[in-house]
Amino acid sequence: MEQTITKTRPKNSGTKPLFENPILERLSRTHIAVPISIYLVTSTLFGWYAFAYTEMSALWITFLFFAGITVFTLVEYAVHRGVFHMETDTPTKAKIQYTFHGIHHEYPKDKTRLAMPPAAAVFVASALFGVLFLLLGEASYAFFPGFLVGYSGYLFVHFIVHAYAPPKNFFKWLWINHSVHHYKSHEKNYGVSSPLWDHIFGTYMK
Repeated sequence: MEQTITKTRPKNSGTKPLFENPILERLSRTHIAVPISIYLVTSTLFGWYAFAYTEMSALWITFLFFAGITVFTLVEYAVHRGVFHMETDTPTKAKIQYTFHGIHHEYPKDKTRLAMPPAAAVFVASALFGVLFLLLGEASYAFFPGFLVGYSGYLFVHFIVHAYAPPKNFFKWLWINHSVHHYKSHEKNYGVSSPLWDHIFGTYMK
């Protein structure tokens, strides 16, 4: 079945409520600086803990940090492709997809819905660290900060691509890359912070 987001024409401005409940509606929106600040502060604290209170060497901590960034780019691609663009073959899936991502494709310039709201973000980040700690032990104190920095980079890129005109320099390709996803094909260019995995999995489009 065709995905819901392909049936809606992107609007260059405006917004749309997701929830009738005013509290839920308010919680569904955020200024981009709030989640980015939370992630960067958390990343700094975990990194400091890794250096100060674990037996890991500086070289190993650095490796794990950059591994976290790299893994995030894969998770970004997988979630965008597999969750945000899930098949909407049932009303429930269609509702979930639209709430998570479809509304963004309908109103791509809505600056208040370019990041996961803080309340949900804190819950997801806490659960993620718990899983990482079970899998990696103390190495999670170095890996998790890298993952959060990767996520912060993604949020920053996603925000400036939608909020500002493309610059006349090397970074213009970020705008072009994501514009292809929004305005040419929703089944291409799932990577926002990097097109690496689109090249690897054959979903890249110029």
